[in-house]
Amino acid sequence: MSARILVVEDEQLNRFALKKLLEKGGYTVHEAEDGRRALELMEQETVDCILMDVQLPVMNGVEATEVIRAHDGSRYNPKTPIIALTAYAMPGDKEKILTSGMDDYLAKPATYQQLEKVLLKYLPKNDTEA
Repeated sequence: MSARILVVEDEQLNRFALKKLLEKGGYTVHEAEDGRRALELMEQETVDCILMDVQLPVMNGVEATEVIRAHDGSRYNPKTPIIALTAYAMPGDKEKILTSGMDDYLAKPATYQQLEKVLLKYLPKNDTEA
């Protein structure tokens, strides 16, 4: 079974490109355009990892991460790895983002090799790789 990744990105073109890239890598991809929609989707679907933009409409990535981390597990898994995928790349931004509860950080634009490297740190091994 392929790992299920939730891509939370408000820019439709970025979301589309990321989805196609991840699907080529064998991942199953779910999409959300903002933090609120990501939470709604997580109530319906189990995901193994979240790629979360920080600057989002409705509910930003930091707020969504805080809701997930504070939850008791009945609606969202608070242990789901959350990787910031963001244009915030100024000194201190990475530390602020990681302090919010996100597990890792990638600056946009990220290459597939960078994505794959960080995803492999958090995703379960494929059943065929035992």
